[in-house]
Parts: sequence; C-alpha cells; structure tokens
Amino acid sequence: MIGRILRALTATQLELTFDEQPHDGASLLARLRALGLDRRIERCELTHNRTVMVSYRAGVLRVHEAYLAAPPNVWRAIVAFLDGRTRRSRRKAERVIVEHAPRGSGARRERRAAPVRREDAPVLAELSRAHDEYNRRYFGGQLQSIALSVSRRMRSRLGQYTIATEGAEPEIAISRSHIRRDPWGEVLHTLLHEMVHQWQAERRLPLDHGRAFRDKARELGIEPRARRSMEQSAANEQRIARAI
Repeated sequence: MIGRILRALTATQLELTFDEQPHDGASLLARLRALGLDRRIERCELTHNRTVMVSYRAGVLRVHEAYLAAPPNVWRAIVAFLDGRTRRSRRKAERVIVEHAPRGSGARRERRAAPVRREDAPVLAELSRAHDEYNRRYFGGQLQSIALSVSRRMRSRLGQYTIATEGAEPEIAISRSHIRRDPWGEVLHTLLHEMVHQWQAERRLPLDHGRAFRDKARELGIEPRARRSMEQSAANEQRIARAI
C-alpha cells in the first residue's frame, strides 16, 4: 500500500516538474536525466556556440541555450544522440537536433527550394486552394501560409511536413507518385494530415503521431495513421472531396 502511494507521489511530482520549462543548465540536466540520460554526466553548461549545438566531454554536457525552450521530442533526441547504441540512432537524433537549431547558427544547413515544374503548377494551385480552405474550415484560419511542393523523391511516404531552417521556410511536400496513383480525395487527406503536423509545429508541440496528433486528427475526422486501407481511402475520398 505504502509502495503504491510513494509511486503515485513520484509520478505526480514528475508530471509537475515536466510542466515547468527548464531555465538553466541544472534544470535542463534534470529534465534529460528524467528522459534517461546517463547519470555519469554530472553537469550541464549552456553555450552560445554558433556551430556546435550539443557536446560532451569529461562528465560535462554543453548544450546551446536555445534548447531550453525545445519541445520534448528534441530533449529525447539529445539523450539518444549522447546514449544511442547505434550509428543510425545517433544520426537520426542528430537530424532532430539540427532541425531545431536556432536561426543564424552554423548547424543549420540551407534547404534550397526546387524550381516548380510546369506540369506541377496546376496541382500546386489546387493544393494551395485546398490548404486555404482547410485552414479556414478546420483551424480557424490560424495556420500560416506555407510553401507547397510536389516531390519526386518520395517512394514510401505520401507527404511530409518540414520545419523552417536557416534560408528556407517550412514546407509541405506531397509525393508525385501518390498524386498520379491515388484518387484526388486521398491526396487531400494527405494534405490535411500534414497540416496537423504544421499545427503541431506552430504550437511548439512534438512533431509525432502521439496523443495530441491523434486527438486533433479525430477532431477533424481524418484517419490518424499514416497508412490507410483501401476501404478507408474510398470513404475519405468521398468525405473530403465534398468538403472542398
């Protein structure tokens, strides 16, 4: 009985702690430890370095001060970058860290916008119109205008939201294969799916398919999962096409 009470108190204290934003190196270290950071890291120092965002040496972790305000998925990426067991996991974590590097830092790599192909222009015009309509209908017109593109590189993904980086604005890309292969209603479903990620980013929520994403997707009446069955595709096509 006492053990259950102590565990409940600990969980409550952890929840309260996580409601507060880290404000210095010590509180950021406590947050990272709660997420699984190796206890052998004894101290965390905040830096203003323009090129190195996260480094570790001799028990001291150095993190750029901008990460005090990072969303939880970035803190988890810092832990994975430091404690990851495989090169792949560390590289994946590094990409998340770099994507959230402060503007003006040398860690960000410029993303060059691909020129619009003539055959893509009509599709992009329709996607832009749909984005405006969905923004008014589902998000109260609060989402920012965003660059849209047709991607010829996507093979397994239908769409992708990319956050802003130094020299490039945020972007929603839709797979060209998806556009050519699937009904237009499914393409609109994918656009709305990525707009939920845009909504997450603009509210500084983790960019994932967690509870906040699922709740918002269900509120909009779309399938939270990235992959959909043929039966769901047909139903979504009819419903979304009527909404435009």
